[in-house]
Amino acid sequence: MKLCIEHLSKKYGELQVLRDLSLTLEQDACYCLMSPSGSGKTTFLRILMGLETADSGRIFTQDGPGWPLRISAVFQEDRLCPSFSPMENVQMALKEKWKEEKLAQAMTCLLPKECLTRPVSTLSGGMKRRTAILRAVLAPSHMLVMDEPFTGLDEALKLEVIRYILENRRNRFLLITTHQEEDVKLLGGVQIQLD
Repeated sequence: MKLCIEHLSKKYGELQVLRDLSLTLEQDACYCLMSPSGSGKTTFLRILMGLETADSGRIFTQDGPGWPLRISAVFQEDRLCPSFSPMENVQMALKEKWKEEKLAQAMTCLLPKECLTRPVSTLSGGMKRRTAILRAVLAPSHMLVMDEPFTGLDEALKLEVIRYILENRRNRFLLITTHQEEDVKLLGGVQIQLD
């Protein structure tokens, strides 16, 4: 399946954020958006997710289900329910109820077992980030969209998270924003520059 973006433009008042963006994304590749802050990366992701409307242009798929696709996301902010546990936060994004044991096993790839049932508000920033990543990866979707997902992770954790994402992407489109050239290499990603 291919995702086609044609002549996408977006302005906020007089500020032109996206100008005539055209891309074709292949389902089996990882794409890394690398541009300076304010160049439209987050706006582009928000348009893909249906949270913003482009002023012009279109998005469509070839050789697959029609647009819009089901997208799971990691936002710049974790967007977790603070009084819910990591398991409850992830379960909300799943299409069907998982048995507690199965979900705990899936989540201990990135989180210590003892924190799975604690309120998210009691977790460190890195644990919250990994909960948000687990939620996106475990949710059924056609596309994974991740806006600076490695923020707040030390180098060893980042490598662990990248390995987890690549091993569990299940042939979904993978679109990640980052400011680090090293991340593109670690992900085996195709770099996209937004002008």
